[in-house]
Amino acid sequence: MCGICGELRLDGAPADLTAIGRMLGPLVRRGPDHGGSYSDGPLGFGHRRLSIIDLSVRANQPMVDQGLGLALVFNGSIYNYPELRRELIGLGYQFFSDGDTEVMLKAWHAWGEDCVARLHGMFAFAIWDANRKCLFLARDRFGIKPLYWTEDAKRVRFASNTQSLLAGGGVDTSIDPVALHNLFTLHAVVPAPRTVLTGIRKLKPAHWLRIDADGRRSERAYWQLDATRPAPGSGWPESDAEWVELIQERLQRAVQKRLEIADVPVGVLLSGGLDSSLLVALLAEQGARDLHTFSVGFEDTPEEAGSEFEYSDPVAERYETRHHRFRVPNAQVLRRLPEAVDAMAEPMFGQDAVAFYLLAEQVSRDIKVVQSGQGADEVFGGYFWYPRIAADTEGGPADKLRRHYFDRDHDEYLAMVADRYGGPDHTGAWAAERLAEPLADEVIDAVLRLDVTTFIVDDPVKRVDNMTMAWGLEARVPFLDHQLVEAAARCPPALKLRDQGKWPLKAIARGRLPDAVIDRPKGYFPMPALKYVRGEFLDFMRDILDSTACRQRGIYRREYVDTLLAAPDQHHTRIQGSKLWHLALLEYWLQRQVDAAPG
Repeated sequence: MCGICGELRLDGAPADLTAIGRMLGPLVRRGPDHGGSYSDGPLGFGHRRLSIIDLSVRANQPMVDQGLGLALVFNGSIYNYPELRRELIGLGYQFFSDGDTEVMLKAWHAWGEDCVARLHGMFAFAIWDANRKCLFLARDRFGIKPLYWTEDAKRVRFASNTQSLLAGGGVDTSIDPVALHNLFTLHAVVPAPRTVLTGIRKLKPAHWLRIDADGRRSERAYWQLDATRPAPGSGWPESDAEWVELIQERLQRAVQKRLEIADVPVGVLLSGGLDSSLLVALLAEQGARDLHTFSVGFEDTPEEAGSEFEYSDPVAERYETRHHRFRVPNAQVLRRLPEAVDAMAEPMFGQDAVAFYLLAEQVSRDIKVVQSGQGADEVFGGYFWYPRIAADTEGGPADKLRRHYFDRDHDEYLAMVADRYGGPDHTGAWAAERLAEPLADEVIDAVLRLDVTTFIVDDPVKRVDNMTMAWGLEARVPFLDHQLVEAAARCPPALKLRDQGKWPLKAIARGRLPDAVIDRPKGYFPMPALKYVRGEFLDFMRDILDSTACRQRGIYRREYVDTLLAAPDQHHTRIQGSKLWHLALLEYWLQRQVDAAPG
């Protein structure tokens, strides 16, 4: 797990290594163990390493194979690299290191662009092929690892976060109106390739991008998710019990791979919910010894408890883990909030971003790798809006998604933003197009597929990556193992939505976990102070939205801001987010990340 950056000049000039040096600065926290750079004419690479697999200097990056004419920078973990390595040795390749990085170099040489479909894991990487004079960029199937890029007439630059690109300079930081509409409609999700900044784009999940030194480029998807029912007799399950058996087998394999493929200890972020608790149970079954588990809690409010320790503690006790609990007072949350915002590559409305930031700080003092339960709700239908969408009979798929999921209807959005950010319903049109794509039998199949391939990328998964990597901590997400997700997508949605959702996981967990953990209502990483805004938190948000910078930026209509400030507890989204926090967070992110960036 690392931070990567680079530049390809398109004007014949050599790569700007001074700019690469600036870009490496914001990546240090992602990779505190080693830093390096490489250049070859128009191409420059920078890398910060977090040592997880093959801890020796032989696996440092940028990794160069002079004999093959290749150089690589890579962020992520490839869980099937031992199998690929054996296959490549059979083809005659020789290796000088023991990890997954060199396997990717040889895989490109052996299979070219087709190598990406062979990779099982989470990754974002760049390969410079000196013989072909081309730069090849790729991102994993679910975008677990980020990859941003920017360009002008002279160059293309890429990096693991927007902070790195901004440090390089020359980025157009104007607001993208389409992305702004996405941001406030989909609770901070801006689907790739856009970001809220006009000059920064991101590679789509499950895509690769090839750029030749003369500027020619090609981009292609290498994987798509099939959400149709298998034909009888095709070898897929045909009964509920068979589906549970298949899902259990693939989940066990996903957990095992993410335990074995590491040369350092692996822990678990234990929230107290079904998903992370099930990971603890399966890891214990597979022989994980001296397993560290970590939970965080916050102050209660009259409306909501601030911790789930009553659920996480019994799981830790049952499996005799080395459990660590952290309770964070509100005063510390507010004091540390600026740090968490600084770690955000894009604005993040999810209240648990701050929770993950503070938890990751504590976890990183003990271990470097954790497994986390992100993805289970999206893959197995755990959120309350899924059954509502499935039961809705009015209108088309996009209408159903809008009624039960969108943060704001288009009319409210127009009342919120200044005229120059208005226009048509960009997000509604985009959702209609995506939900109409083939290989989905039912509306809920299309919704779940959109969630797991798009919404999750720029909401919970991005939050976990940003906040853990800010402390040099690698988070692995077995519920987003692509072979597990492929099985779940073919599974009948009625089976997944049974018993308030995630029924196959509940069936797998029965007997492994306390019934109270399995049968409890769906919980969320609690951060009540950012949901029920009052006191110092309200003062903090008022100061941001009343600031000179916010007024001069002119994104929001003042009447809308004043309405929210007058009664913040009365303005929540359909999925119970604070609308006031949304406005304040974007403006605060722009002030801290963009206003001080080089021009």
